[in-house]
Amino acid sequence: MSNIESLSGPQAHRTARVVLFSRPGCHLCEAARAVVEKVAAEFGEPYTEIDITLDGEHLRAYADSIPVVEVDGVQVDFWRVSEDRLRAALRR
Repeated sequence: MSNIESLSGPQAHRTARVVLFSRPGCHLCEAARAVVEKVAAEFGEPYTEIDITLDGEHLRAYADSIPVVEVDGVQVDFWRVSEDRLRAALRR
C-alpha cells in the first residue's frame, strides 16, 4: 500500500524518495499515479504526491510538464511516466 500525502511548500518533496507532482483533473497524472503506485510498491517505497496548484513555486516550475516524477530529488520522468525508467532510478 502506498503512503500518499498532499503537501505543499519547499519541504514537501523531502518526505519520500519518490515524488509525483500532479494537478487535479490531469489525465496524464492519473496514468502516472498508477505507474508510481505499482513500481513504488514493488520496491517497498512510499511515495508523496504533490498537487502543484497548492504552491506558487511548484506551479511555476511544473505547470507545463506535469506529471513529473522525481526520485531522491532528481527528475526521472515527465508527461508519460515509464515503469522502466522509474525502476532504474530506484535501483540506483
